[in-house]
Amino acid sequence: MPNLRFAAPKEQRVAIVTGGANGIGRASALRIAEEGRDVVIADMADGAPVVEAIEALGQRALYIKTDVSDESAVQSLVAQTVDTFGRLDILVCCAGILGKEVPFLEQTSEMFDRVIKINVYGAFYAHQAAIPHMLERGWGRCVTITSGARLGATHVVPYGVSKGAVWSLVAALGNAYPKEGVFVNGVEPGRALTDMVVPRFSKEFIENPPVPIGRYSDAEEVAEVVEFLTSERNTYTTGSVWSVKGATG
Repeated sequence: MPNLRFAAPKEQRVAIVTGGANGIGRASALRIAEEGRDVVIADMADGAPVVEAIEALGQRALYIKTDVSDESAVQSLVAQTVDTFGRLDILVCCAGILGKEVPFLEQTSEMFDRVIKINVYGAFYAHQAAIPHMLERGWGRCVTITSGARLGATHVVPYGVSKGAVWSLVAALGNAYPKEGVFVNGVEPGRALTDMVVPRFSKEFIENPPVPIGRYSDAEEVAEVVEFLTSERNTYTTGSVWSVKGATG
């Protein structure tokens, strides 16, 4: 590790990654494990293959089926993590849904509620359950995935609103606990080549996207930023949302 005056000693810390079975969540879980962390995969999808991949890296891992829109389920997730591993140091909130891509007037309150419950309440519940354990140890790192849709996306209004709320949550919590050693940040990845993105576009569009860098990212490129923000190397970044878009902004 670089000679950073305020860096905590590197330890075999424990991370929870919600939405860790696929996409950016999976890539983040594996990248964090590569740095010597034990990882809990929280997802409704099967996380067993990710657990096997983490164990192949020599780290301990656990899959806990979790509906992040259920507060009691999230509290149980955190309690099981601490009971199993004895600590919780890192939280990465990747669980999220896009919802239906339809014009605003075709969106129903039920559609809106489902997206908000998973994308916003899920992050809220997770931070509220996890942060007390980090404060107890005097060190913690939290990262939540947001999206440029927060600026307005007419066919996914609930999703855009949810990501705007996540941005606000990161800003608020990032200023709440840094003196106690707990940093909260976000990552805004643009479009990464995951199952949320690839099926929605033609092959031609995916191969020639309208971004200055000329391509969309791999989930592993986003995971590099997530890993840094959750590491001891992050000594001075809190309340920020890092752009990983291959472009300005």
